[in-house]
Amino acid sequence: MSAPAFPFTEDEFKNGGLLGEGEYLFPFAIYGFEIFRSSRCLPWNVECINSHGQLIQISGSSRSPSSPALSDKFISKHASSEYKRITYYNGITSNGDHPELVYRSDFRTTPFPEPTGRFSFIPVKSLRGVFDTPLNDIWLTVGPQICNLIQAHKVQWTSIDPARFFTHTAKGEEALEDKVKGTLGPVVIWVGIRPGSTSRETAHEVSQEILALLRKNGVEGVIVEWREAEPQMLAGPPLMCHVSEGDPTHYVRYFLTASLGVPLAMGEMEGEDTQGTLTMWFHENKDKHGNPSNRVFGVSNCHVLRNYTATKYEHRGGMKENYVRVCGMRRFQRGLDDIRKAIVDHAMLAEYYPRGIATQQAKVGQDPEAPKQIRRLQRSLEAENEAVVDLEALYGMVTTDWSDIKLQRNIGHMHYARPIEVGVKGPHGEIRPAYTSDWAVFVAAEAKVKPHFEGNVVDLGFVFLSRIFLL
Repeated sequence: MSAPAFPFTEDEFKNGGLLGEGEYLFPFAIYGFEIFRSSRCLPWNVECINSHGQLIQISGSSRSPSSPALSDKFISKHASSEYKRITYYNGITSNGDHPELVYRSDFRTTPFPEPTGRFSFIPVKSLRGVFDTPLNDIWLTVGPQICNLIQAHKVQWTSIDPARFFTHTAKGEEALEDKVKGTLGPVVIWVGIRPGSTSRETAHEVSQEILALLRKNGVEGVIVEWREAEPQMLAGPPLMCHVSEGDPTHYVRYFLTASLGVPLAMGEMEGEDTQGTLTMWFHENKDKHGNPSNRVFGVSNCHVLRNYTATKYEHRGGMKENYVRVCGMRRFQRGLDDIRKAIVDHAMLAEYYPRGIATQQAKVGQDPEAPKQIRRLQRSLEAENEAVVDLEALYGMVTTDWSDIKLQRNIGHMHYARPIEVGVKGPHGEIRPAYTSDWAVFVAAEAKVKPHFEGNVVDLGFVFLSRIFLL
């Protein structure tokens, strides 16, 4: 008996939105076709299947045989499927942004099954430490040797760590019974590499050398896994140091220093782009328990550091930290604009001085002051050229190290805030209607503030020069 014909025409596929360039059916839609294989359904049924299953677009570039990722996947005998590459580390990060697998040394002996059936489940993993294993005893010895092996192959690695992975038996199983239902995997040498930098053949070759090294030191049963990992600085550099007035970057770097009046912005009010300034710093000599303390606090207005100014706030252990950041988006962009303007101003002067030098050179032999003027103009020209170089270096550093407001511009977190009060009580209990209490305190991040901290210093900028106050 011949197999029944597929019950849809090409026109019905087109009307249902299921036929087109670079399109294929989501598995749910294919499953639906299997249900209706023996009976005729109307075109709107097809559209329903499409809307539930969703049509997935495949770009031409991703399907091209010349794509490096796909070419490597099909050519390499050590490659994993696209599904395994993407989902192998599912669950190890809370936000779903887990790394992608590049290679694992046990891919032939330990299968990673793909889900099948209607109620399939993608395994969920958790990252664990390595304790009480033979590797612990020799890690300080073999760890550097593993680094040398990887470096010898010119691999662009970002991290090398021992790890173990706990695979949960079912979705949400960790919340049931004793919260440990699942399987703890073997010890893994977990190698992070820059995305697209290393082939699977190289990963396989290096892995065999690593396993041989471990066996030589009496360690068996270890797996080597390679993942894509792009290093990212979480804190960024410390706030900039102050420089003298003779430095061309003196004024334009102010917005990223620890001076009083430096612009502040709050993480909880990032969407509103509200910002204010730093009022003062103070040092905590003793904590609330009477123990010596080295913490430094920053003070600003409550309406600058808090979105809810009518309630008291006090940060306690375990609470989510509400970050204080230097510069909101508008103020940071203005700082970049100031640097660019300074570059243009100095570049214009650098173009002007050569003309003055040429004019004075034409007067040599006629004007006795010409040689002196040439030397003066030459010094000015050199100064302007150096200023352009310094300012361009500052601009590049600021855009590279300070642009990410969430990762690079956090300088502390909220600690305490009183609600705003109009009419403050005086020392004898009298109400002073002319005064308003509007202040809040944040804990300064030591790594960001301490390196170039100079205390409560105000930078007067270029309007008031120091020589004015020396007269």
